[in-house]
Amino acid sequence: MGKIREGEVFTLTDDNDEGHEVEVLGSLDVEGTEYVAVGLLEDIEEDTEDDIDIFFFRVEGEGELIDIETDEEFEKVSLAFEAAFDPQD
Repeated sequence: MGKIREGEVFTLTDDNDEGHEVEVLGSLDVEGTEYVAVGLLEDIEEDTEDDIDIFFFRVEGEGELIDIETDEEFEKVSLAFEAAFDPQD
């Protein structure tokens, strides 16, 4: 799969083996590790930006998305994305 690009759409399978289409909203290098932020495609298509649930994943190997397991890692990544993508006044 290689590098994950912004705007790319793919299907994630949840614990119940249900597929969900997600769109990559952005990727970011945090302390040498690549992470991506994704949103559910159906949310992106029908909602305003404020209503989108954003999920973060660690990218490993050939673009494999790995769940973030610890609150510390999640906090670090979500703050980094916030800083990178929120326009500062």
